[in-house]
This record gives sequence, C-alpha cells and structure tokens, in this order.
Amino acid sequence: MGLLALGLVVLDLVAPPEDKRIVGWAAIAGLIVALFPSLLQVSGGSVLAIYDTYAVDPFAGFFKVVAIVSGILVIGAGLEFFRDHPTAHEGDIYVLIVFMVLGLAAMAAAADLIVLFLAIEWVSLISYVLAGSLKADRKSSEAGIKYFFYGAAASAVMLYGFSYLYGAAGTTNLYALAGRLRTAPPGFLVVAAVLILAGLGFKISAVPFHQWTPDVYEGAPTPIVAFLSVASKAAGFAALLRVLYVALPPGAWIGIVAAVATVSMSLGNLLALSQGNIKRMLAYSSIAHAGYMLIGVVAISAAPGVLGSGISALLFYLAGYVFTNVGAFSVAIAVARATGSDAIADYAGLGQRSPLAAAAMGAFMLALTGIPPTALFWGKVFLFSAAIESGFLWLAIVGILNSVVSLYYYVGVIRAMWQMPPAQPATADGRTEGEITPPVIETPLLRAVLAVTTAGAVVPGFFPDALVRLAQTASLLLKL
Repeated sequence: MGLLALGLVVLDLVAPPEDKRIVGWAAIAGLIVALFPSLLQVSGGSVLAIYDTYAVDPFAGFFKVVAIVSGILVIGAGLEFFRDHPTAHEGDIYVLIVFMVLGLAAMAAAADLIVLFLAIEWVSLISYVLAGSLKADRKSSEAGIKYFFYGAAASAVMLYGFSYLYGAAGTTNLYALAGRLRTAPPGFLVVAAVLILAGLGFKISAVPFHQWTPDVYEGAPTPIVAFLSVASKAAGFAALLRVLYVALPPGAWIGIVAAVATVSMSLGNLLALSQGNIKRMLAYSSIAHAGYMLIGVVAISAAPGVLGSGISALLFYLAGYVFTNVGAFSVAIAVARATGSDAIADYAGLGQRSPLAAAAMGAFMLALTGIPPTALFWGKVFLFSAAIESGFLWLAIVGILNSVVSLYYYVGVIRAMWQMPPAQPATADGRTEGEITPPVIETPLLRAVLAVTTAGAVVPGFFPDALVRLAQTASLLLKL
C-alpha cells in the first residue's frame, strides 16, 4: 500500500492539471488490488512481527479491509464531489486518502505504544489537512483549524497516559505491559485508562471528546467527512480494543467505558433531534453510534451466544455501519450538487425528483435506526445481547431507548423525501412560480456507489450468516 501511495504521488505530478481524476481512478484500482492480501489475513494465523511491535492477526486484517473498502468508496464519492468543487489539489486529496488508509492499517495492527502513537499522529495530521482542503471555502478552513487544535490536545493527553504505563512497567510493548501491570495499584491504572481514553475517544467521537465533530462534519468536504466517520472511527476502535483488552485489566476501565457509552448514545441522539443540516445531523448520529459500539467494548465477558463476544458484535456492527454511513453521505453529495444546500428541508420531494437516491437514502436512514431487515438491526441485536450476557442489562436498555429516540430524526429525512412536495424557487415578487428544484443527476459512478453501499447496508440483514462468520473469525485478537 505504501508503494501504491508513492506511485500515486508520481502520477499526480505528471497528470495534466485539468485531469486529476486519473489519480482517483488509479487509487481505486490500487486499493482493490491491496484488498485481497488483507482478506487472506482475516482467515490467517496470528504472529507478532517487526520486533514484536506489529501484530499480524485476523483482527488487524479485518480493520485493514474496513479501511481499504472505505477508501475505495470515499474516493468514488470524491470523484463525484469534485465535479462541482474544482480544486487544484484534487489529485493530492486522493493521494492523502491512500496514505491515510496506510496509517489506519498501522493503527489496527500496532502492538507497541510508540508505534501506535506514531500511527495515530500520521492519521491525524492527514485528517487535519483533508478537512481543510477546500481552501476557498471558509467553513472548510475553519473545520481544519478546529480539528487540529482539538486533535493536538487529545494527542497530548493520550501520550501522557502512555507515559504512565511506561513508567509503571518499563516497556511500551502491549503484550509485555499485560504481565507487568497486574500488580499496579488500581487507582493508577484508572488514571492511565482515562487519559488514554481521552485520545482514542477523540478518534471515535465519543462524549465528552466529541466537540469537534459537528463543526468538522459541516465544514469539511463531504467525501472526507464520510471517510472520517467510518474509517477513522473503525481504526480508533481497533486501537482502543487492543490497548484495553491486551494491556489493561478490565477493572481499570470497564465502568468508565460503560459510562461513556451511555452519555454518547444519549447526548448524540438528543442533539441530533434539532438539526436542520444533514451533515450536522449525521455528525451527532455518529456520536450516538460510537456509544452503541462501545457497548461491544464493555461486553468483554459475554458468554457464547448468538454471535459470541462483544468484539464479534462490534465488528459485525462496524461492517454494516461503513456501507450505511458512506452511502448516506454519497446521497448528500448528490443532493447538494442539485440544490446547493445541505439543509434537510431541501430533501423535500426527492422521491419525485430522484427516486433512486431517495430510495437509497431511505434504506440508509432505516438502517441507522436499526429497523429490520438491515445489517445494523442485527448489529444492535448482537450488541445488546452481548451486553445482557455480560451483566449490563441496564446498558442494553439505554441502547434500546436511544434507538427509539433516533427514529424521530431519521424518519424526518424520509418524510421530507417522500411526503413533502418539491420546493419551488421564489420569483422576484416573492411568488413561488416556475420550475421545481432541479433533479439529482444520477451519474453512472453515483449509481455504482449507491448500489454497493445499499447492498452492504441491506443484504446482511437478510443473509447475516456470512458476516457473522467473518466477525467471529476476525475477533481472534492476538493474545500471548
């Protein structure tokens, strides 16, 4: 993947300024090729490599697949987005996405605190640049700056937590830490866990480390927002799981994570209720979904059940979430092209203007709610079941209640698309005469992206067995 990124740098230099799309297509082709070795790793063995700092196991392979698939879909969406947002840096953006995929893969496989921190900083620096990549857009520049300052503070706090662990154990290797921290004072481990959770909680948009999310989602280019909402979040969970499950005893962090999950679900859904901008609504939705996924982290002691451990349930949920969220943002790109707005009110009559986009968006909204038959319906069933089996019945109840609350704002988008009439532009004297809002242009590329994402969001709801087996295999996180 590193060779692919370097090759794209050369291609970007020689490609004509008016045809940087070729870099995007080359990136998609290269990522498809890189996908196959990662798929083989999901079903392979487990070993520590590069002086025991890099884990090669099915768990890391799964997150590499997630990062690569997210990169492919997001670059496809980006090729649509930059038709209407021309920038001299379009080729650079595609190159940076591939470099970020490489960093996300390193985050998922890091077995050493130093390697993990370097991978996180690699991903973070690229994220800041991508968020502010539309230099002519004031909101994009604001998003990049805010993201940078929040990220720098979170990284500093997390590094302080890493230093606690190193000071106590004299090593940065996660697997060596696991043995040496068994006799550490409980209070000391709790402080370290809180500090580390601050940094990784920032990556997954969990409360109270979520403040950057709404402004960055609103201001950053929509394809970049889609990438941050799925790939960056997935890698954050990979790092969180490996650090907590491998290095720290559950007693130091399980109660804290349960509290964070509760607050993230509740605050995310409540704040989403009042949003009139689709990107801000999906931002608060992303915070709520981080809370749902944290239930899988808490359910460490789940007895073998429908799916097995909380890790398996979390991986199943993440797989469905990737397709669902990228699909929702792809529709947002198409609608913004037609209306020039991200307001939910401008989705009025979308069912008449663009039935395909409206049907796909309806499927994504129902999936995010957890309505059957979708992948996220089964994902929530597995997560809540794992919580109950682990003795966290109250957490499952909180998750169910929050899913009911979320139905209101997700269905609000569906209602606008199918029940509200298309808006009519006002004439000079204020009357609404003339043509209705122009239809969404469904290009072949948009249709392909929507077809893939809709299939990923819906098909596992009918046939979950294959994804269940994949999640169970990938949950084999390397332990010594």
